[in-house]
Amino acid sequence: MKKTILLVLVLTSGLTTKVTNADFTFGTPTNLGPTINSQYVESAPFISPDGLSLLFASDWPDGSLDYDLWVTTRASTSEPWGEPVKLGQMINTPDTEWHPSITADGLELYFDSDRPGGEGSQDLWVSKRESTADEWGAPVNLGLAINTSEFEEAASISPDGLVLVWDSDRPGGFGESDIWMSTRSTRDDPWGPPVNLGPNINTRDLEATAALSADGRALFFTAWPWSQGYGDFDIWMARKSNDSTDWNTPVNLGPIINTAYSEYCPSISSDGMTLYFSDLPMPRPGGYGLEDIWQAPIIPIVDLNNDGIVDANDMCIIIVHWGTDESLCDIGPMPWGDGIVDVQDLIVLAEHLFEEIPPTEPVE
Repeated sequence: MKKTILLVLVLTSGLTTKVTNADFTFGTPTNLGPTINSQYVESAPFISPDGLSLLFASDWPDGSLDYDLWVTTRASTSEPWGEPVKLGQMINTPDTEWHPSITADGLELYFDSDRPGGEGSQDLWVSKRESTADEWGAPVNLGLAINTSEFEEAASISPDGLVLVWDSDRPGGFGESDIWMSTRSTRDDPWGPPVNLGPNINTRDLEATAALSADGRALFFTAWPWSQGYGDFDIWMARKSNDSTDWNTPVNLGPIINTAYSEYCPSISSDGMTLYFSDLPMPRPGGYGLEDIWQAPIIPIVDLNNDGIVDANDMCIIIVHWGTDESLCDIGPMPWGDGIVDVQDLIVLAEHLFEEIPPTEPVE
């Protein structure tokens, strides 16, 4: 009924307006606080699909000799995070464990480690379990289909477990470190040959710690030292207009996220509404230690004509571009859209109807 009423309002308003402002922006980042962050290193966050578990790496001095994987949980997304606990001896070793990523069903955990039994200086590993109530099983090296004698790190697994992206300095790349991808048809199939994401993403410099959005249409990653950056490391984003196209030209997330303190290791909530990331080599103002974990809301810009209020004028703009791939109107269901202007975008706009909104700058 709500959708029908909105459509009638738009079609009977007789208003037409040019698009001048849309897409999405970021809210002010906030530090996750002293329950998670400390005087030591907390980095490489991964937010679970239900938003109730946050995995990360830390060198907390608890007897380990290097970085371990930890997890903190909460009962609901409106409640604070609990005290972190280590993922256990089956996952953590005296060597380095880093960059966790879990499938949507919670049954496969990917990470990188320099533990014995690998192919190179740092390898990708996977641990599995039968149900989320079970403990993680013994990690298995992904083998020579993925790992090389070089450096492989920061695996990001798609929710369905069929797409894996990571960074490596393996031969065949464009620069110091590149982002690579492998796919498989089913979870029981082996991983296919790694594919470099190409010169639109990778450069002669460093691209690393990539994270896929749940819908597969956005790729967030760390780059250094790209032009128009803000620090030694910045977070960038590339998008796909549809499932069959290559990644579009990456854009810097801008000064709300990136600072002179360097930001890296992005992780995106499954609804696309929150960005988690780390800072280095020292925390930005408001931090606690060498590296901290932060979060920032991702906010769709719904005042499409930038007149300070969300109203029928903005709905008309969506209708004018109905059925197209106009990115400035494509604001749902994720903030970066789904490749078509349709009812999903009207629903997002309706959630903000009649709100007064100050002018904002989109991520361009």
